[in-house]
Amino acid sequence: MSPRRSRAGSLAGAFGIGLVFPVAWLLAYLPARSGLAVGRLLGDVLWWLLPGRRRVALDNLRRALGHEQPPAALHRLGRRSFQHLGMNLVEGCRYFLRPTDVMLSRVQVEGGEQLKAAAAEGRGVLILTAHQGNWELLAAAHGLVGLPLSIVVRPLDHPLLDALAARFRSRSGAELIGKRQAVREMLAALRRGRMVGVLLDQNATREEGVFVPFFGVLASTSKGLALLALRTGAPVLPVFLRREPDGGHCMEVGPPVPPPPDADVVAYTARFNEVLEAAIRRAPEQWLWMHARWRTRPREAA
Repeated sequence: MSPRRSRAGSLAGAFGIGLVFPVAWLLAYLPARSGLAVGRLLGDVLWWLLPGRRRVALDNLRRALGHEQPPAALHRLGRRSFQHLGMNLVEGCRYFLRPTDVMLSRVQVEGGEQLKAAAAEGRGVLILTAHQGNWELLAAAHGLVGLPLSIVVRPLDHPLLDALAARFRSRSGAELIGKRQAVREMLAALRRGRMVGVLLDQNATREEGVFVPFFGVLASTSKGLALLALRTGAPVLPVFLRREPDGGHCMEVGPPVPPPPDADVVAYTARFNEVLEAAIRRAPEQWLWMHARWRTRPREAA
């Protein structure tokens, strides 16, 4: 890309963000109930404006749950997942533009003592999580248990959006680890006794992943978490943020996921997927179905 085109793209992005900011400010100061209603409406708009993502979501739902639910139910579930994303976006405005405790006051914690017990072992803690519930708010909710958190993030393509996302994620005190330097920085964070959060529910490249079942279908899943846990002995705890019927949130902390006796990376990764699937099944409309989770296929299937 030429420097002139790059500058034009940056200016266009800045102009777009400038137009969006007043709307975001209005959304941030809506009453909580009204904001969630607007978020559901926003999700309905996205459902119709993003036909490609809608198609991916429905394909994923058919692959994962098509043998359990009829097409009409899957269609409703897909639309509800977009509505949930809309609610997340409105809550993101509230969290980004208002004091942190405005959103954290709506979060309760279940199982926080398990995180503290794992941290007391002195090897750091690896957090297994997913794009479930309001996952961005989860980066702030760590403060409710009083333990330091580092999270692995992939830089966004647009530099202005990436800078905004970094500010959004780090304002609660979470340390950001870029995906390109993840292994070295994750090891350093564990040595300092920090929690390290990894979202393991997205498609991995053939080089990064191993094929293990996810909703009964082989899915390329990053093997990095299993390798790091086996190398360091750090406990792996599942942590998810679930939206409650009243619009609040519950941060659920599960017990450590035990490693296989033979230190098998594939078996450990498969166990992680079982934990993720169980969490998603508890509230399937709160997962990011629009991501192409099964994009990388085994060579024989391809």
